[in-house]
Amino acid sequence: MAFDITPYIHETPEKVRQLIREGTIDFPTAGMCAGYAQANLVILPPEYAADFEEFTRLNPFPCPVLEIVKGTPETHAMGEGGNIVTDIPRYRIYENGVFTKEVTDASEYWKQGYVGFLIGCSFSFEEALLRAGIEVRHISMGCNVPMYKTNIPTKKAGPFEGPMVVSMRPMTPEHAEIARKITEAMPNVHGAPVEIGDPSRIGIKDIMHPEYGDPVEIREGEIPVFWPCGVTPQAAIENAKLPIVITHAPGHMFITSVLNSELNDYLEARKQK
Repeated sequence: MAFDITPYIHETPEKVRQLIREGTIDFPTAGMCAGYAQANLVILPPEYAADFEEFTRLNPFPCPVLEIVKGTPETHAMGEGGNIVTDIPRYRIYENGVFTKEVTDASEYWKQGYVGFLIGCSFSFEEALLRAGIEVRHISMGCNVPMYKTNIPTKKAGPFEGPMVVSMRPMTPEHAEIARKITEAMPNVHGAPVEIGDPSRIGIKDIMHPEYGDPVEIREGEIPVFWPCGVTPQAAIENAKLPIVITHAPGHMFITSVLNSELNDYLEARKQK
């Protein structure tokens, strides 16, 4: 399904979060609020939070944690006044490991003690790719980014394990090398690609049938480039079979109030503390 992000490219995160909360925006967020970091979401009952936090620690490239939200669903570090159960265009509800429904407001599912994890998103490095003159195909096509389960295993923590999920962007070999250099300097939003050129090496059989998101055109002379993806926890959640988990719908992100240009330094400073 095509959609138009043009009115929101230069809008503020606070305004776009408000429009999402009101139901005006219910489609993927890639390209919105140029300059600002976006985040994936996982919300869990408290008894699973420590294991999930350990899972993110063991798998930092697909699961870089930007903020852990406790007490209320309101965000602080990634944007004062944000709310993780109302400010994402679409949410997925998993019950006993099965994706059961998609909603535009997850307020009714939040219970006292629940813990939310905002996880870094590859949409955050797309701004740097665009600035380098590299086309980001799903943005230019007005669709969701294609995402695939791979044969790369994640490291297990408690009930959480499963394959790494990757997102794909087609580009020329020359642009792929530029993109590799740009993104390897951004470890807190997935870092360097895990594969350039050959989907079969990471277990992807049919590139035109992604498990999540939409297929995109791959033109003559282009190769697919794959990055670790923040949808990886959703594959682990399917395996863990918890009674309930709330996630973002793939491609529908929480838009933070932190600039991409400042995110890596901010997170590095937090690690040092």
